[in-house]
Amino acid sequence: MLRDPAHLLAFGFGAGLVPGAPGTAGTLLAFPLYWLLQPRFSKIEFLVLLAVMFVAGIWACGKTGRALGVADHGGMVWDEVVAFLLVLFFTPDTLYWQAWAFLLFRLFDILKPQPIRYYDRTFKSGFGVMLDDLIAAFYTLLVLALWLNLMG
Repeated sequence: MLRDPAHLLAFGFGAGLVPGAPGTAGTLLAFPLYWLLQPRFSKIEFLVLLAVMFVAGIWACGKTGRALGVADHGGMVWDEVVAFLLVLFFTPDTLYWQAWAFLLFRLFDILKPQPIRYYDRTFKSGFGVMLDDLIAAFYTLLVLALWLNLMG
């Protein structure tokens, strides 16, 4: 992992090496990154940063997947990090809502309802690795928005 910056990034600086739950560890890594980065950027700058992180993830996960011979290796968690950072950006800034966002995102990422499953199986590239988690983020935000709307 340390021999190549692409591998370091794809494995979430080591979060992807957590045995048994690398995706959860990658998602959890997004919390301190968000708390560190969000106050330092305007809303537009933060979204641009996320876009750069997404593109970097396409490169890093693609290169790492090719090196490992597994397009979407379970230890590659940069996709969870970036997608959950996006979720946190649009989630109310309370621990209550962020905890629900975390649980919903993990649920969608693990169960992979359609079309997540389709894209996960169809695109065997860095783009595919990043895309399925972006859709899981969209589902998470959709459920949170509906929930917030129902609460009034």
